[in-house]
Amino acid sequence: MTATAVDAGFPAIAPGRVHRWGGARLIVARAGDLRQVPALSPAERRVLRALPAWRQAEWTAGRLLAKRLVGEVVSGPADGVEILPREDGSPRVLVGGGPMPALHLSISHTARHVAAALAPEPVGVDLCEIDSADAVRRVADHFLSPEELSLIGTGRPDAMAGAWALKEAAVKADRSGIFGAAPRGIPIRRLRPPLLGGRRRAMVWRAGEAALALVLAHPGD
Repeated sequence: MTATAVDAGFPAIAPGRVHRWGGARLIVARAGDLRQVPALSPAERRVLRALPAWRQAEWTAGRLLAKRLVGEVVSGPADGVEILPREDGSPRVLVGGGPMPALHLSISHTARHVAAALAPEPVGVDLCEIDSADAVRRVADHFLSPEELSLIGTGRPDAMAGAWALKEAAVKADRSGIFGAAPRGIPIRRLRPPLLGGRRRAMVWRAGEAALALVLAHPGD
């Protein structure tokens, strides 16, 4: 992947720091930099043990970042924070054993990067490695309309990765799915800076060799 393809278009975001955007807190890190293991509750350890071995490290890294974000807005001991899956697999925050419905959380990981976002409204975050653009291009007809393909183009790896990350972050915020009809129902009106259909707010950054998208939605939209 050439530097030009990676650098063009999206603003860079610094890894390892908590960023604020639109009321959300966001952090992204290189997976190899996350050596610490977060405190896990018995319920979290059961979830971890049920995962395939290849998923356990990325799951743990995602919870490490998520708990760092929760710790910034909730007082109390770190071991009182739990990140457990809902029935649809999306993460939810519990503190002291009780759910925190006012805190919306999203987590994303690739082989090389991990990200988490926390907001007072439905939020989705997604990472897409820019060198995955060819794979994304092969399924573009599934999640992009002809108008969106014309807008984004297929010759820019960073644009294709950014479009995928935007769509996946949006369906995470809506708690729908990337492989159903939902992605086509969330039109990309503009990629730089991003503008989505509905009352959604969105941003895309370059995080190392990946595109990182954040989408904030509103209940009922």
